[in-house]
Amino acid sequence: MIIGFGFGSPLVSLLMLLVTGTLSYLIYRVTARRRNGTPPRPTRAQLRQYYYEQRRRAQQFSTEFNLTDEEIERRIDEDLGPPSDKQS
Repeated sequence: MIIGFGFGSPLVSLLMLLVTGTLSYLIYRVTARRRNGTPPRPTRAQLRQYYYEQRRRAQQFSTEFNLTDEEIERRIDEDLGPPSDKQS
């Protein structure tokens, strides 16, 4: 909450309100950043490790799920059992 007191003409009161509001906001920004603590930026080595890990996982999924139509049908049969003649 911002409270501004002005003495004198309305123009001076408005100017004092703007100045106190700006100062309050700046003080809030400085203290909030210190209080919350912004997370540290990752280092180049950490980012490199992250992207290499993501690439390895993508290659693993690519080899695991690069299936032909016959392999897909075989996996469905393994999961659900052979197809039945009844249609529901």
